[in-house]
Amino acid sequence: MSPTTPTPEMPEIPGERPDGNLKGAAIAALIIIGGLAVLAGIYTTNLVLIAATTLALILALASVRIAAQWQKVIILRLGKYHNTAGPGMFFLMPFVDSVAYWIDQRVMITCFNAEQTLTKDTVPVDVDAVMFWVVWDPEKAALEVADYKSAVSWASQTALREVIGRTPLAEMLAARESIDEELVKLIDRRTEPWGISVQAVEIRDVVIPTNLQEAMSREAQADRERKARIILGNAELEIASSFAEASKVYMGNNTALQLRAMNILYEGLKEKGALVVVPSSAVETMGLGAVSGLASLAGEQAGNAAGKLPQGEGG
Repeated sequence: MSPTTPTPEMPEIPGERPDGNLKGAAIAALIIIGGLAVLAGIYTTNLVLIAATTLALILALASVRIAAQWQKVIILRLGKYHNTAGPGMFFLMPFVDSVAYWIDQRVMITCFNAEQTLTKDTVPVDVDAVMFWVVWDPEKAALEVADYKSAVSWASQTALREVIGRTPLAEMLAARESIDEELVKLIDRRTEPWGISVQAVEIRDVVIPTNLQEAMSREAQADRERKARIILGNAELEIASSFAEASKVYMGNNTALQLRAMNILYEGLKEKGALVVVPSSAVETMGLGAVSGLASLAGEQAGNAAGKLPQGEGG
C-alpha cells in the first residue's frame, strides 16, 4: 500500500470576494446621496426626514454588494437557497439574506500527484499531473458538495491512482495521451453532479525507481545490439547470395574471370605505395604475368621520365 498523500494545496484564487474598488465606489455614491438628503432635512428642519434618511442609508450600505464579471453569488434567504446573483451590483435584504458562496467561473487549475503507486505490472511510480476545470452550475457547486475545490482535488487524485493501477508501465510511458483522455472521462463523471466540468488533464512527469531506470537502459542497449547484429547478418547473407550469382556467370567464361582479376589488381595498385601479393599459381593460371610486368614497366618509365625533366621545369 502506498502512503497517504496529503491534500494538494489549493492556490488562493483572486476574485473570490467582491472587488473592493467597486464596492467602495458604490458605498461612496450612497453616502453622497444620503448626505444630500440629510442636508436637505437640516435645511428644512425636518427631523423625521433626517432620521428616515439616516436609517435608509445604513440599510443600503449593509445590503449593497458587487460581483465581478467572472463571479456568481449564491444567496440564501432564511437559510434556504433564494437565487444566484452577479455579475454586477446586487442587494441583500438585511438580517434575512446571506451570501453562501462567491463562485469563480473562470478556468481553474489544480495540480495533483500520486506517490509510490503500483502499476499493473507492480512497478512503483510517482506521477504528477495538472487538471483544468470550470464550474458550469454555481448552484450545484455550492449546495451539492461541502467544499467543491477540495472535492475536485481528491477526486482527481483517486482517479489518477485508479488509472495507474490498471495500466502497465510501458503503456504509461509511451501512451500518455490516451491516459489523459481516460482521466478526463473518469474525473468528469465524478464531478458532473457537482456542476463542474473537466476540460483537460495532462500528465507532467512519471518518475520510476533509479535501479529500474538502469535496468531499462541496459535492456534498451542489449536490444539495439541485437538489432545491429541482425542487420549485419542480413547484409552478409545478401553479399553471399550476390557472390553465388556472380560465380555462376564466371563458371563458364574464363575471359570474364580474367578481366575481373585484372580489375582487382588495378584497384589495388592504383593507390600510391600499395603492395599486392598474388600467388604465382594464380598469376600463371589467369595469364596475368605479362599484364603485371607491363604495369610495372609502365610505372618505372613514368618515374624515369619525371627524373629527367629540366631543372627549370622541375622547379
